[in-house]
Amino acid sequence: MDKAIEANRELLKQCTDKITLNKKDCLPHISLAMGCIEETDIANVEKTLRAVARNHPPGPLRVVGIRIETDAARRKVSMFEVSKTERLQSLHEAVMRELAPYFSYRVTADMVLSEPAADESTLRWIRDYPEKSSSESFFPHITVGYGQITGSPSPIEFRAAQLALCHLGNHCTCRKILASAELSIQS
Repeated sequence: MDKAIEANRELLKQCTDKITLNKKDCLPHISLAMGCIEETDIANVEKTLRAVARNHPPGPLRVVGIRIETDAARRKVSMFEVSKTERLQSLHEAVMRELAPYFSYRVTADMVLSEPAADESTLRWIRDYPEKSSSESFFPHITVGYGQITGSPSPIEFRAAQLALCHLGNHCTCRKILASAELSIQS
């Protein structure tokens, strides 16, 4: 988290008003799934997350490089690319499979925790996640922010501490943890 936040601080010198990562209300994260759920399902989702976390620990993770992409609005977005291990892929697939009964993809701007209203690109990411970003299209990464990171960091080894259901903000940021489960860091 610290490395992503540090890199984000550098990007904020280029683009000050989009994504400001921190450990409170804009968390660095790897998106394993996206969708809309009913507030009444949060407790059931948390139970499901606990079972998935117990049965699919991702093991050690590694940032292997930086990827710069251009979004639909022609803005450069910098990401830490995370190695797509079998265990991480298995965790992603389990989350998608086990949460499928709770997910809807009929997202509207008022569902996103954002002031001003969420960009259309945010809504499109959520709506299109199953078809464009899951299964074999899963690309594990940590979005660092808008702008272009210069240089290339040495590989960063880390372990994820928790699996979390977050209320998304604009730019698919994790604004608020609604439910979570501890991941085993021993495996």
